[in-house]
Amino acid sequence: MISRILAFLMLCWMLGFAWFAILLPQPLDGRTSDAIVVLTGGAGRIDRGLTLLQQGAAKRMFISGVDRSVRPVELASRYKVPVRLFECCITLGREAIDTRSNGLEAARWLEKRDYRTVRLITTDWHMRRAALELRQQLPDKVVLLYDAVPSRPSLTMLIKEYNKYLLRRMAALIGL
Repeated sequence: MISRILAFLMLCWMLGFAWFAILLPQPLDGRTSDAIVVLTGGAGRIDRGLTLLQQGAAKRMFISGVDRSVRPVELASRYKVPVRLFECCITLGREAIDTRSNGLEAARWLEKRDYRTVRLITTDWHMRRAALELRQQLPDKVVLLYDAVPSRPSLTMLIKEYNKYLLRRMAALIGL
C-alpha cells in the first residue's frame, strides 16, 4: 500500500515537473501597465524593464533587491540609459534578499501608489514562484502580468526551482 502511494506521489511530481519545465512563462506582448516590477538576480531582467519603460509600457518601475552600495548613476551608466530616467521614474528597492522578500518589498511599494496593473519581470524559470510570492501580498484588485525573460536553464536548475515552488505553494496553502 505504501509503495502505491509513493508511486502515485512520484507520478504527480513528474507530471507537475513536466508542466513546469515545458510550459515556462514567456515574454509579454506590447500591452501597457501602471508599473513594472523587476526582480534582480538574473541576466536580462533589468535590461527588459528599462527598455519597456523607455518605450512607454509603464509610468514607473521598481527594481527589487538592489544592493545598498549601488547608486542610480552607476546603473544608468551600466545599462546606458539617461540618469534622468532613474530620477523621474525608477525606484530602487534595497531591502529584499530573496524571492519572498522581493514580494513583500514590491507589494509595499505598489500599495503606496495604488497601481491597478503591474508587469512582473523575472527569468522564465523563476516567474511562477516570484508571482506566487507577489500575488500573496497584493490585493485582489491588482492585475499581475507575467513578463518572463527567456533563458536556457539546466535540468538541475529546473528541478531546484520546481521543488521550491512546490514548497512555497504548500506553505501558502497552510497559511505560512
